[in-house]
Amino acid sequence: MTDQFDASGRLRHLLTLDGLPRAALDALLDRAQAMVDGDEVNARLAGTAVCTLFFEPSTRTRLSFQRASQRLGADVLGFDASTSSTTKGETALDTFRNIEAMGVRGFVVRHADDGAVAALAAAAAPGSALVNAGDGRSAHPTQGLLDMLSLRQAKGRDFSGLKVAIVGDVRHSRVARSDLQALRTLGAGEIRVCGPAALLPDAQTLAGCVVSHDLDDALEGVDAVMMLRLQRERMVEGLVDSLEDYHRDYGLDARRLARAAAAAVVLHPGPMNRGVEIDDDVADGPQSLILRQVANGVAVRMAVLETLLG
Repeated sequence: MTDQFDASGRLRHLLTLDGLPRAALDALLDRAQAMVDGDEVNARLAGTAVCTLFFEPSTRTRLSFQRASQRLGADVLGFDASTSSTTKGETALDTFRNIEAMGVRGFVVRHADDGAVAALAAAAAPGSALVNAGDGRSAHPTQGLLDMLSLRQAKGRDFSGLKVAIVGDVRHSRVARSDLQALRTLGAGEIRVCGPAALLPDAQTLAGCVVSHDLDDALEGVDAVMMLRLQRERMVEGLVDSLEDYHRDYGLDARRLARAAAAAVVLHPGPMNRGVEIDDDVADGPQSLILRQVANGVAVRMAVLETLLG
């Protein structure tokens, strides 16, 4: 993994939350909260160019990074792989180097391959900064940050008493990995992971977690539930018998949510498969933080871009 810090100890890239010191994580969350609270940020990145370099589809992440860049006064360049020279065989590295040669300093990169963003960061010129907007199954650090900010707003800064359940397709979820890393760093009291055995990752990823295959048991008394999308585009056939069976065993509805603590909150990174991993009465219910997560995503991404490029 490319070192995320420069020789002076300043955060240069944000590639993963794995190993990110508690102080650095807290600083990003504190800065994002200040932006939520209305701190003036106009023109902090005036004259700086930021490219959203996405080799995979995205709605929330791409648009919130664009919105964050605009609010900071940066010039935003959008990149769509489907209409770019990558369709003619150009490599991601050549694409990156050519855009960098145009004077772009900030790159927000999403890629289907594990480690692809770190490889580009290793080739970056001095002064360029990369943010991992999701690579393969590995990491989605800004989603992890916005999830932690949403939890912190709802439950306070001290996570030591929190019981958090992460439910669903953890095996294929880069979001789950970043959330697990952040929750450990912030000292969450108990992390429960629940899903069918075929959709859970290796033991190292689940270190320190309470693992369950029974959703009713996993929800008992938890303070927060993070539901995950069933990522059929990343999985081989046969891992799930049917969507109906998955919903029966691992879908979150109001009846099941009643097993959680009375003030429990529900999170989901989106896009949601309604009627598969989450029902309307939960997604749109009073305990849902899902739209708050989206709103917080802009503030978190502003904080990250300002930290790296300011």
